[in-house]
Amino acid sequence: MCGIFFSLSQHSYIDPDPSTEQLLKNRGPDSIGKQHILVPVNAEENITSPQLHATFLSTVLSLRGNTLVSQPLRDEDSGSVLCWNGEAWSIGGHSISGNDSRVVFDALLETCTKETTNQKSAYVEGLVRVISSIRGPFAFVFYDALNQRLFYGRDCLGRRSLLRKSSAEHELILSSVCDNATGDFWAEVEADGIYTVDLKEAPKSLSLAVVHIPHRLKGGDESSSPSFDLPFPAMNRSIHGDMPRPGRETVRRLEMALRSSLELRVQHVREAVEPPDSNQSVQDARIAILFSGGLDCTILARMTHELLPLTERIDLLNVAFENPRIHSQLDPSASPYELCPDRITGRSSLAELRKVCPGRLWRFVEINVPYCETMAHRGKVMTLMHPHNTEMDLSISYALFFASRGADITHASAETSAPYRSAAHVLLSGLGADELFGGYQRHAVAFSRRGYPGLVEELELDFNRLGKRNLGRDDRVISDSGKEVRFPYLDEEFIALALELPVSVKCDFAIPQSAASDDPTQLLEPGKRILRLLAWKLGMKSVATEKKRAIQFGARTAKMETGNTKGTNVLT
Repeated sequence: MCGIFFSLSQHSYIDPDPSTEQLLKNRGPDSIGKQHILVPVNAEENITSPQLHATFLSTVLSLRGNTLVSQPLRDEDSGSVLCWNGEAWSIGGHSISGNDSRVVFDALLETCTKETTNQKSAYVEGLVRVISSIRGPFAFVFYDALNQRLFYGRDCLGRRSLLRKSSAEHELILSSVCDNATGDFWAEVEADGIYTVDLKEAPKSLSLAVVHIPHRLKGGDESSSPSFDLPFPAMNRSIHGDMPRPGRETVRRLEMALRSSLELRVQHVREAVEPPDSNQSVQDARIAILFSGGLDCTILARMTHELLPLTERIDLLNVAFENPRIHSQLDPSASPYELCPDRITGRSSLAELRKVCPGRLWRFVEINVPYCETMAHRGKVMTLMHPHNTEMDLSISYALFFASRGADITHASAETSAPYRSAAHVLLSGLGADELFGGYQRHAVAFSRRGYPGLVEELELDFNRLGKRNLGRDDRVISDSGKEVRFPYLDEEFIALALELPVSVKCDFAIPQSAASDDPTQLLEPGKRILRLLAWKLGMKSVATEKKRAIQFGARTAKMETGNTKGTNVLT
């Protein structure tokens, strides 16, 4: 995981301001590199206008491979440069086991050289084809010096942040995160394809004309070329009289797909920086889970247990807030944190994990946040989540910001407690499960109003706006602690399976919950029923019955102030 800053100007080099540079260092504490490059004017043209000044800055949090690879990456032969923030699990169907940034750079350089030599007009299409074949979260800036062209963008879901500053037409400024204290307006680069600038044309037009290369659905219209091919199909919209139900084979397929996703994300973490101590019988945690005790995160914990050696701890980060609107009348001896719904559910799910996973050393990390501490960090959290600026954004960001720090009190057992800060640099999040499998109340409402067609439309809407509503914001907030968040439910292959399944297999609101039934397909509630069946299969029967609760209500960050505050209210 890295921090990226890039600027292009016809007048001078533009570096990040000191506050923004510090935010970038927070994301990548292991190394920082910066390069200034003067982009040459096309020698074939008689142009006397100024040359272009390009600044590339990258900070690195080393998570993969056995060596630390500093950035930006520069090819000495061509002068091409890459700033890469992501995890490429594979390129063109070929798995990447170690550090990925160099592999990505080599693939881009090879394509540029090959396409430039063979067919100059087709090289953009070839480069975009390589980028769209990458599986995993990423944001990047790539300068192809051979063809004097710039490319930038985010993965097809927007799992990594990239912002663009609103500036003069002769400037382009991009950054993973920004300090907006000066009042500058930044917008997220849309996760809707790849953006490119022909730098040979910029001096002639005295502007930077950005061209958008859009997404194309798998199996979609190929007449529009080039395009960023999506790795999954459109959502299954088939609706007929005899709708299928989730069966054992479908649950098994789901389990196998999620296991494959987790294998990529939990193994061989931070080996270059923190090699395991062979003298220790128990290794400290390299993986932590954002843990409310709910269905989605507990499934991840249960399956991660099977993928890591018993000698390695797993941290469960459980955050609870003091909320004066709710806790002001408490008896002084009562703990506001123990009354938070996510603390109660977390303890209950931990007990079931210990029962089902004997021998595993779970560390339940109690992150207790006093109201004064929340207010002390309000400005910092608002800076990180910018350009998002609603009350709901803030309440969710509070929970993620403090949870990702992983510091407060951990209960190693029921009898002892000690101060602790999680050493894990990879955090697992259950984000995406609700959007894919119908976990929100609005999905039940959509079905009650318009049946299956309304439910499918609501699921499509939620999935399509994940990058705009959640992922960039969450990446900026969590990464400030020098941690990387990974989303196993948003693996491309897992998503393809989820989108392929008929809607009635994922969440069947046509079959209401029956508490008197012995059949789990009826005993469990309709929302995310297939995931509940998976939890049931894994022995987590209490977790399978756990109701959905939004993070801001479970951790008690919602509506901390008195008054008629709504989540959609814009912050001032």
